[in-house]
Amino acid sequence: MKCDSGLRIELAVQFRDPECEIRNLVMLSQVVELIESKNCFGITSHVRPDGDSLGSSLALYWLLRGLEKDVEVIMRDTAPHAYRQLPGAGAIRVTPAVDRPYDAVFVIECSDIDRPGLIDLEKQFVVNIDHHSTTELFGAINWIDPTASAVGEMIYNLCKATGVRVTQEIAEGIYTALLTDTGSFHYSNTTERTFKIASELVRMGVRPARSAEAIFGSYQWPKIELLGQVLATAKRDDTGHVAWMRQTLQMQELTKACDEDADGFVNYPLAVGDVQAAALFKECSPGLYRTSLRSKGTVNVAQVAERFGGGGHRNAAGCTLAGSWDEIEQQIVPLLQDAVKRANGSKSEPPAVAGGPVSD
Repeated sequence: MKCDSGLRIELAVQFRDPECEIRNLVMLSQVVELIESKNCFGITSHVRPDGDSLGSSLALYWLLRGLEKDVEVIMRDTAPHAYRQLPGAGAIRVTPAVDRPYDAVFVIECSDIDRPGLIDLEKQFVVNIDHHSTTELFGAINWIDPTASAVGEMIYNLCKATGVRVTQEIAEGIYTALLTDTGSFHYSNTTERTFKIASELVRMGVRPARSAEAIFGSYQWPKIELLGQVLATAKRDDTGHVAWMRQTLQMQELTKACDEDADGFVNYPLAVGDVQAAALFKECSPGLYRTSLRSKGTVNVAQVAERFGGGGHRNAAGCTLAGSWDEIEQQIVPLLQDAVKRANGSKSEPPAVAGGPVSD
């Protein structure tokens, strides 16, 4: 394996734990050995791709191209408008199924084998690459690094391990992954290593202002109209620490907004100083709701999402719920209230809730 002393030092800075460093190097070495021994690869990620899934997938695409491999990125859904400027985005093949044989398919940032939404994916040799601690080990190879701020950090490590130079194309993808999954570098998953990598990417030609404008300054007007309607539903509990909002199918239809336009809405209540946890209940079909959860500090919303078959990070997680509006709020809000109490020192047991996991 091509893990030089420089990469070992970088990983040591990241983990500060010899056992974690060794475990990550073992997983990374499996990926490197596969890449070195095979030639034909597919890359995919979850439905409704975001900045980390797309940025990391495209960075990996250019990495493998640099090794003269036969590679393509396949997705069930098209790239959102904000990410279509990424190098290679135009080459993504949108397909409902894995319809050709590969030596291996890299699955980026997915909690389970069903998240990409691709028929026959399970018939492939799957390499699972993720930074969520809650992900299932569904791959023939599983490289999971919960200490990484984004999968983009892991792709950067892979460049170092394979000896591939970080080109402008790779840098743009990785920077987008870091920028979006750290909330513009202000989420708690932002680390010393995150800034070190970002600095290196800027030296490679990334222009931070241009990247930020492309992602956060290119909204379509329907998003603004939809945001206004969603914010009008905002509520807080009696403590003022937990807030939640609703997004109905009718709102999306009236504003002619697309599915991706709701990205980031859940963060707005957290701009209020007292709010420590927030939820957005997004109706995706009658009686079914994709639920986004966000929090500040040590408030753990991943544990809330896990109770319904979802997952994510401590401060950013999600799940899918079935029922009426009132029923889903009665399931989630008490758990968020309990998560806030626990973060503030309470030892009480989490409340029992009705209902169970619903697959997305």
